[in-house]
Amino acid sequence: MTRRHSQTFYLGSRFFPARQRAAVWAVYATCRDGDDIVDELGAGEAETRLAWWWERVQAAFAGTPGPYPTDGALAWAAACWPIPLAAFEELHEGLRMDLEGYHYRDLEDLTLYCRRVAGVVGFMIAPICGYDGGERTLTRALRLGQAMQLTNILRDVGEDLERGRVYLPETLLREYGVTRAVLEAGTVTPGYRALMQHLSALARAWYAEGRAGIPCLHGRARLAVQTAARSYEGILDDLARADFDNFRRRAHVSGPRKLLMLPQAWWELRGGAGAGAEL
Repeated sequence: MTRRHSQTFYLGSRFFPARQRAAVWAVYATCRDGDDIVDELGAGEAETRLAWWWERVQAAFAGTPGPYPTDGALAWAAACWPIPLAAFEELHEGLRMDLEGYHYRDLEDLTLYCRRVAGVVGFMIAPICGYDGGERTLTRALRLGQAMQLTNILRDVGEDLERGRVYLPETLLREYGVTRAVLEAGTVTPGYRALMQHLSALARAWYAEGRAGIPCLHGRARLAVQTAARSYEGILDDLARADFDNFRRRAHVSGPRKLLMLPQAWWELRGGAGAGAEL
C-alpha cells in the first residue's frame, strides 16, 4: 500500500531496519486508508466510513484490532512503540475538515490543516525512529510533515479543484489578485505565479526547520527521513521548472532523480551534528 500510493515515502522507508520499516508502513497505510475515505467516497458514505475508521484505530490501540490487515499491523506497532493515539485523533480532525468542506480564510487555517493531516505523522514516526532532544525534536518532526503537506497542496491545486476544494488561503488569494475564476480557468497569471512562489518559500522554510531535527533521530532512521524529505522537496523544484503550472501537469520527481539525491542526503547527514558512524 505504501509503495503504490507514495513512491517517495516508500523510498525513504527502505532505509529503516526491517521491524521499524514494518511499523512505519503500518502507520502510513492506516493514515492512507483514512485519506482515501474522504477523497474517494460520497459525503454520506464517507461520513460513516470515517467514523468506523476512527473506531478501528482506537480498537487497534486498545489491542483489539478490527478485520483489516492494517488494523492488526497498527495494533502490533502501537504495542511495540509509544506511538501516541492523540496524533491519530488530530489526523481524524483534519480528515473531517476535508469532509466538511472547511473554508481556509488565512495562513493560520492552512497551517492548522497541514498540522492535522500530515504534521502529526511526525509524532507517529519519531517514536519508531527513536530520538534525542525531546519536545524540540518533535516540533521539528511536526514541521517536516507540514512542509510535505504544503508541497502536496501546491502540487495538486488542479486536482483539488476537481474535487471542489481550494486550500489556498482567502487572504493570500486577495493579496495576489487571484480569483476563483482564475483558478477554475487554470490560468497561471503573474499574481498566481507570485502566490505559488510565496507558498513554496514557506514550504522550503518549513523543510529547513524540520531537517534540523533529523540528526536527533537514531541510527538508519536519519537517512530514511532525510531521503524522503529531500525527495519531497524536489517536487517544489519541478513545480518551479514548470513555471508553477499545476493545472495541466502534476509536478513530480522521477525515479532516477530520486536516486541521484541519495548521495546528497548521505553527505548532508555525515556533516550533521550527531550523524556518527551508525549510518
